[in-house]
Amino acid sequence: REFEAEIRFYSGDDPLDVWERYIKWTEQAFPGGGKDGNLAAVLERAVQALHGQQRYYKDPRYLNLWLKFGDCCNEPLDLYSYLHSQEIGTMLAPLYITWAEALEARGSFRKADLIFQEGLQRKAEPLDKLQAHHKQFQARVSRQTLLALEESPDGDNMGLLEIAEPQRSSLADLKGRGKKKVRAPISRVGDAVKVMNPNRSCQPQASLQLPNAPSFAVFDENSVSGPEIATIPAQSWPAPPVPRAKENELSAGPWNSGR
Repeated sequence: REFEAEIRFYSGDDPLDVWERYIKWTEQAFPGGGKDGNLAAVLERAVQALHGQQRYYKDPRYLNLWLKFGDCCNEPLDLYSYLHSQEIGTMLAPLYITWAEALEARGSFRKADLIFQEGLQRKAEPLDKLQAHHKQFQARVSRQTLLALEESPDGDNMGLLEIAEPQRSSLADLKGRGKKKVRAPISRVGDAVKVMNPNRSCQPQASLQLPNAPSFAVFDENSVSGPEIATIPAQSWPAPPVPRAKENELSAGPWNSGR
């Protein structure tokens, strides 16, 4: 209540200080998180209240607030792209370190290295911290590469050595064969293929359909050639996230008017 009152009636020249102390108090009072602390909601309110104040764009406190808010988002990579497009924290090393670590966790080592390289070109501060994290990242990638080579030294040539094995077609047409006794055909692949006698001349018999038998087309998933699903390219946020409708902040209305 004290922090809420201070935020509501604040008249100083550094509103970020109040939000920073409010967030630190929330983290200390509710170390386990959960809905009691409601840290995500406080962080969301903070970034919205301070949105557009460019004097904080190079402030480590403001960037730290955004990075904590990114931990509560489902897609933090979108948030980092938004910060980069708005020039928020682009001269600070924690942005590039956190961004690169998120990409590394998803296996995008090339993109993570590019993020580190951009931070080094901008000489983001503290530069020695950024350089140390970059060296650690390179050591981890080199170690994983060596382990992968030890496990499969010929991994690059496996694609050339693999022989395409025929696959059994699922949901294929099953047409009866035989004149007196109708039998379903047998389709074998791999080691189950029967070796036919070369001295015997076998002619494929024409498929016979039973009289008065209902004919229907069986769906074959292997023959369907539909349009490919269009992938949506990732885009940066045009603006901070819209506040979610909270249960205790909804306006009152008639509850018995609906059917």
